[in-house]
Amino acid sequence: MNPPIISLTDWFQTASGQYLLAWEQARFDAAVANVFGYNALQLGLPELRALHANRMPHRWLALPEEIPFQLPSPDASVSGSTDWPFVALVTNAAALPFPAGSLDLVVLPHTLELSADPHHVLREVERVLMPEGRVVISGFNPNSLWGLRQARAHLAGRLGLSGLGMSDLYLPEAGDFIGTGRLTDWLRLLSFDVVSRELGCYRPAVRSEKWLQRWAWMDPAGKRWWPIFGAVYFVVAVKRVRGMRLLGPAWRPRRSNGTAPVTVANRR
Repeated sequence: MNPPIISLTDWFQTASGQYLLAWEQARFDAAVANVFGYNALQLGLPELRALHANRMPHRWLALPEEIPFQLPSPDASVSGSTDWPFVALVTNAAALPFPAGSLDLVVLPHTLELSADPHHVLREVERVLMPEGRVVISGFNPNSLWGLRQARAHLAGRLGLSGLGMSDLYLPEAGDFIGTGRLTDWLRLLSFDVVSRELGCYRPAVRSEKWLQRWAWMDPAGKRWWPIFGAVYFVVAVKRVRGMRLLGPAWRPRRSNGTAPVTVANRR
């Protein structure tokens, strides 16, 4: 019988965790590659290089104090290019050390579900983002095969049904999973516009690499036939400032002199 997994870091070392990390890494790379600006921030989850494909000059990785993690050197490179945020800091996600409207991009890989007050974290992200800045969020979907197995394990634990491993948790114990509907409502209340939403990882809640590969056919099938039941969701939202309008250059035709143009009537 497999022991219950209580740490998100430990869970990411399993076959299921590696499967989910690979899916999320591809989505983050595609979402942040063409986001331009000067300052980008990743809040939490150092196992995922969410800003790897981004080209902003300043990219930070912020970690909570309780996460022990050995950060790579800023000079470390893979395939000849630096692929890690240049600066790392320790901070509270609900009290970021950045002035208002100073960041162009914030990524939250499983940050909200591990926070004691996820709505307050979102408010803080809205504060530090500049108008038209982007936030990219990933999290576990409670309405999925993985979420149902996690809920069954919690129910079995409360009822004392520990036989046959029914109370063994499949996903990390810490955190409260947030559904996409509730997350979308929070974002709209904070004047964010959701520009894209995607769900993935449709394979059943199995632990071995062998069985994960056997169920690989469920990923394309699930995306087509039951897309809302993916194990993880990926949301991209843009901060809107109501009443503000971005103005482009005011191109005006140049006149040869300061006199007003003379209207000439057309002859019949």
